[in-house]
Amino acid sequence: MINFEQEIKKFHPSLEIEDVEKAIYNQDMKDMVDVMVGAARDSMKGPENSPQYNPNMRY
Repeated sequence: MINFEQEIKKFHPSLEIEDVEKAIYNQDMKDMVDVMVGAARDSMKGPENSPQYNPNMRY
């Protein structure tokens, strides 16, 4: 039978997982609120000020 207390004492987290965790938490990722705020700002400035502006399209 497995002695879980002994197994937990032997456990050491993988350094690779800790490195990945740090990389994920240290990134400045945009969430949906940031995307929506940016879209609202672009729409208030007008389409010609948007980075996706295409003068050949009809808006």
